[in-house]
Amino acid sequence: MLQPSERERFRLTLNPDGRPHPVENILAIATLVCGVVAFVSTFWTSAHAIASWFGTLGFGMGLYSQYISATTPQRSLNIVGLVGSFVGAALGIAHGGFLPHT
Repeated sequence: MLQPSERERFRLTLNPDGRPHPVENILAIATLVCGVVAFVSTFWTSAHAIASWFGTLGFGMGLYSQYISATTPQRSLNIVGLVGSFVGAALGIAHGGFLPHT
């Protein structure tokens, strides 16, 4: 008999495989946060030091996080964070570098 299948309720998760990956999840979220902070900081040229440091930190952390990631959602967050970190670091360095102007 044909019956309509019950749809599972949508859940936003970083662990679709059902196994916990706490270290990988924390690194993916931290990479995303660093990328967002670095990217948003580039809108103010006086915040070049913040953009440079957060961008560099996020880029390095994102590369390692991508290396050890276990699921596709983690990899997706890593890529978004890596791109934001790279843009933030590049524009932060272009606007004045790692040290604030006095």
